[in-house]
Amino acid sequence: MLRNPKGATSLRWLRVLLEGGIEVHGQVVVCPGVNNGDVLESTLAGVLDEYPKLATLGVVPLGLSRYSKDPEMRPHTVAEASEVCDTVARWQKVYNSVLGRRLVFAADEYYLLAGRDFPATLSYDGFPQHENGIGMARAFAEAFTGDTAAPGGVRHGFFAWVDGAPPTGYRAPKVVDASENEPSPVGAQRPIKIITGAYGAQVLGPLLAAHPRTDLALVTIKNDYFGGNIGVAGLLTGADLTTMLAAEPPGARYLLPDACLSEGRFLDGLTLSDLPREVEVVPADGRSLRAVLDGRPLPVGCQQ
Repeated sequence: MLRNPKGATSLRWLRVLLEGGIEVHGQVVVCPGVNNGDVLESTLAGVLDEYPKLATLGVVPLGLSRYSKDPEMRPHTVAEASEVCDTVARWQKVYNSVLGRRLVFAADEYYLLAGRDFPATLSYDGFPQHENGIGMARAFAEAFTGDTAAPGGVRHGFFAWVDGAPPTGYRAPKVVDASENEPSPVGAQRPIKIITGAYGAQVLGPLLAAHPRTDLALVTIKNDYFGGNIGVAGLLTGADLTTMLAAEPPGARYLLPDACLSEGRFLDGLTLSDLPREVEVVPADGRSLRAVLDGRPLPVGCQQ
């Protein structure tokens, strides 16, 4: 798959890391028609035989943009997504019986693609792959409905706690001056429209429908900038937001998840000031969104 005859030799370094006591969280990118089905079964069996010391293993779907040119690569069908969910569930039982832990987890996208409910909170073993988007939807929903033990947003990995690690790249502040983009003061009662991507809309829709407010709506942004099957909110760009917001009426409060931004800029380089509507940047976690909808201050620890 790497189109490199020496590509598989890199796995020797994985064994070295594990034998050295290094905690490793792995990932399998499933390409339908290539390494799903029996190949995925073989992969998960191989992990048990060769790398049982892996901390966790995430199984994620191939992401395709409009720039993807390989004719062999395509999105999953509903049936293929369901098959992956079933395969992971079976192997979780195997791993749990042999190792005492589930080890493997399927990405949230698989349950959305298959039209299935997300696994129960306890099935995620503490959300060790939350940063990888695995269990994030379940944690978001639990936090939105009041579970204070659910992860309160993206929990960054190794570099989040290394002393002196500079706040750059994915760790950079979401906005340059958070005070300029705080949610409106408590008590503001204008209609609220929540900006999100295609996947986020599937998660947020039922939560908003159950909320007591009747003036809530979703603004689902189609990702034309990247195209393909890219539907996560964190990859929304200023250009696509501009197109969609220009058609939206003024007067509403538009809430934007901070996952779209890094130091105040979208992936295409645009900033909040380039948007045709004023937006309020909200931390991308369930507790923060619920607080804004309820007219309460942001929870401690969830400030921008």
